[in-house]
Amino acid sequence: MSDLEVLSAYAETRLESYALIDDASAMKALARAHACYQDREQWIPGHLRVAILERLAGAITERADELAKQAAEEGGKPLVDSLLEIKRGVEGIKTAIHELWQLRGEEVRMDMTPASAGRAAYTYREPRGVVLAISAFNHPFNLIIHQVITAVAAGCPVLVKPALTTPISCEAIVNLLHEAGLPPDWCQMLICDNDVTAKLVSDSRVSFLTFIGSAPVGWMLRSKLAPGTGCALEHGGVAPAIVHRDADIDDAVPLLVKGGFYHAGQVCVSVQRIYAHEEIFDELKKKLVAGTVALTVGDPLDPSTDVGPLILAREVERVESWVREAVEGGGSLLCGGERISRTCYAPTIVEEPPGDARLSSAEIFGPVVALYRYSDLDDAIRRANAPDTFFQASIFTRDLDLALDVSRRLNGMAVMVNDHTAFRVDWMPFGGHRQSGLGLGGIGHSIREMTLERMTVIRRRERE
Repeated sequence: MSDLEVLSAYAETRLESYALIDDASAMKALARAHACYQDREQWIPGHLRVAILERLAGAITERADELAKQAAEEGGKPLVDSLLEIKRGVEGIKTAIHELWQLRGEEVRMDMTPASAGRAAYTYREPRGVVLAISAFNHPFNLIIHQVITAVAAGCPVLVKPALTTPISCEAIVNLLHEAGLPPDWCQMLICDNDVTAKLVSDSRVSFLTFIGSAPVGWMLRSKLAPGTGCALEHGGVAPAIVHRDADIDDAVPLLVKGGFYHAGQVCVSVQRIYAHEEIFDELKKKLVAGTVALTVGDPLDPSTDVGPLILAREVERVESWVREAVEGGGSLLCGGERISRTCYAPTIVEEPPGDARLSSAEIFGPVVALYRYSDLDDAIRRANAPDTFFQASIFTRDLDLALDVSRRLNGMAVMVNDHTAFRVDWMPFGGHRQSGLGLGGIGHSIREMTLERMTVIRRRERE
């Protein structure tokens, strides 16, 4: 076993080290989890799951400041946003408790044909089996809530592999779960490399895979699943926002700036492409640039910081190359476009990058927004829908009829009206289509995905 060094995203100083586990250790962890599921006597009844989750929510609330600082250091999200992430995690646990109360089956009517007469039937929900959760770095605390707490609520044993850049928050949640009364084998953290992960994914003892990360990795892992294994894949998008000529510019600009540069653009539904009508283009451009250059970039632990670092220094180099390509291809650099440090990149707006530039067609996952002019709304929708992604989008307009029409025509599993593309609450359905993913997240949706709906049919015997 080799060691994994976890560095702070901003200062690149050592935070923690972990031993990478090998195949044998991973398979032993899977065997323990599977044994929990196979023995129905070990299943945790609903009232105990609720009690465990309630104690977990209380413990997180008590340690919120510590947990937020930890998440900000390893992931680079500004402290003010990390504090909100911890609070949102607690709300997510409360939502899971609520959804657990609602988890039920239904009566299936059995008197509609002569063949079904004399029978009664009902469905019920029970845990699907072992859940394998593979997580991402960008919300190191809340993504674990989404993937692990839902499994616990559903009654499934869960193995969680956090991003190797941000395992500290995951470890904290797992430890707190155990302290709250969850038996250790029901939730195990695995720090392992990609080869070990792939072997876990292909094992038939895994009943459900929940994956958050890049599309190439997600589809590759799906191809390795054993027959019958369910999965939910959450990839990314190239989120478009259309700002029509009747939009409230002063209302839209702060939302677009927030949606584009929150967590340095490292969000799967960050605003990346803005299409503005020619009648309001110049005004919107001026105000967008002013709002962007006013952002403070730097140490995420500094309360004044608006935009922190990218997760790794090599990501700064990648973002820089994408911007250079867009400008050399004919785009105009309106602001930013430069490194601030090894780990920080200035919030950047590029006007009219060419359609074949990566900035126009692929997820940059960095603090860069593209701005385009349009005169015809149909053309703007066509351009917005050009990438083979389908996640979240938005339209800014005061015209309700137009908003309803565009919301149906934009490629997005969710389309926001007069809001940025990154809006989300944890009880709404959330997920991508086509290259953006498979299945739906959201606390309640995930819990149901991690259960099976089974049925009992009772035939009434004739009286003697």
